[in-house]
Amino acid sequence: MSCLNTSTRSHPAAFLLVSIPGLQEAQFWIAFPFCIMYVIAVLGNATVLCFIKTEPSLQEPMYLFLAMLAITDLVLSTSTLPNMLSICWLGSREIGFHACLTQMFFVHAFSSVESGVLMALALDRYVAIRCLRHSSTLSVPAIVTMGSLVLARGVLLVSPFSLLVRRLPFCQRCRISHSHSNHMAVVKLVCGDATVSIIYGLFVAFMVLRFDVLVISVSYATILQAVLRLLCSDAHLKSFSTCASLLCVILTYYVPALFIFLTHRFGLNVPHHVHILVANLCGCPPM
Repeated sequence: MSCLNTSTRSHPAAFLLVSIPGLQEAQFWIAFPFCIMYVIAVLGNATVLCFIKTEPSLQEPMYLFLAMLAITDLVLSTSTLPNMLSICWLGSREIGFHACLTQMFFVHAFSSVESGVLMALALDRYVAIRCLRHSSTLSVPAIVTMGSLVLARGVLLVSPFSLLVRRLPFCQRCRISHSHSNHMAVVKLVCGDATVSIIYGLFVAFMVLRFDVLVISVSYATILQAVLRLLCSDAHLKSFSTCASLLCVILTYYVPALFIFLTHRFGLNVPHHVHILVANLCGCPPM
């Protein structure tokens, strides 16, 4: 397949996804663990959503945020893993240009949404420990507003990715060294000046990661301080135990995300297939 360019502003009809460069011979077997993880993710998140919807006692702020997190995880995993499995097992490596931009939008937008929901969960735990009137402070309308703002932030920040890429000229290279479309992988195929697109990608990454990590760090530092001052309070200790499990979830997301972001730009000695496997595992694409 060749990339078709009829003018300096045209784009290729389709891209070719390489999946896992350097491990093409083993990718048939590598896909099995990812398939199992995808099935577990779908069943697990669907179960969480069913329990939260049907159990009245779970209609609390933390569980509503967990429902948002489950929906986001379903969208992210469905945006990437089925595509990877079809490449590894069916050999369907071709993806249309507009399909590529659509996948890129969903992957990056909902990565931002997931980060925002984790930030909202940290704020919820902060309010639960610092404020006695937790249920009235974070009402259902307030939770809906926070969720809407997080979704709007992801959509508004990521939408320019596709608009900027559409305006760039592409060379005859149309092989994406990844198992799904992402911003940096597509920008690398541009034969013109992609400085604006690259800088904007860095801006979005720093805006999302820096702001969310800062809010989460301050929230949990305040929670730890409150718990250390009130060790005799069973309610605070119970809240802190809940915070510990949520903190593990947050670290599971941000540690791989930071690894991918840093190695994608600065980690020249990290094998490319390691980078791609981690990205597929955690669903955190490079901006």
